[in-house]
Amino acid sequence: MIKLQLKEIRKKINMAHKVFISYKTEDTEYKEFIQNNLDVDMIDNSLNNAIPSEDETYIMRYIRKHHLSKSTVTLTLIGNKSAESLHPWLEYQGYIKREMQASLYNGDGNSKNGILAVILPSMYDSVYPYPKTTTSDYDGSTVNITVINDNTVIKEISVNYYLDSPLHDKNRDYWTADERYVIAVKWDNFILDPNKYIDMAYDKRSAAISKYTKVYPK
Repeated sequence: MIKLQLKEIRKKINMAHKVFISYKTEDTEYKEFIQNNLDVDMIDNSLNNAIPSEDETYIMRYIRKHHLSKSTVTLTLIGNKSAESLHPWLEYQGYIKREMQASLYNGDGNSKNGILAVILPSMYDSVYPYPKTTTSDYDGSTVNITVINDNTVIKEISVNYYLDSPLHDKNRDYWTADERYVIAVKWDNFILDPNKYIDMAYDKRSAAISKYTKVYPK
């Protein structure tokens, strides 16, 4: 019985993805809820304590070396302090922008992370505004309205959500799931099945769209 339990534990650890949680301090309660309350198959590589330094370059080097480089999925919490339009005067976004750039970078000793954007309740009306759906002028299909732009997220997320790539038909006025690198999900849906969405983000690393991600979007 004990051997069987140990086998199941090892199996679970091997299936678990190494996740780095990127967030604004105002959204700490959501990060802690994920860590303490959800049944998630993940190895948490998040930064839980402040780094005792005022040197931003040193702080980011430390985060990349000890946290991001060991992770395969970056889970970013999207609250009402997460927008590009707030930077730099109303809300400094330097840290989360550089965390996302490091997550998207694919180089020696650093593989690209899957990106999971979890939209927090404070942003539902902004990201998913009424009437929720619209009709495509291209083919008449019903399309969910999702506002992922500088007014809701940092540019590193929006550009890789509505990604300009050969996979996307420029004449079509919407993107399919295969044409987006970033996975976006409401908080309420995420907490019902967190492993599903973490797996989806992880799988993007080997998807065709992964060849076209933008690390430093203009």
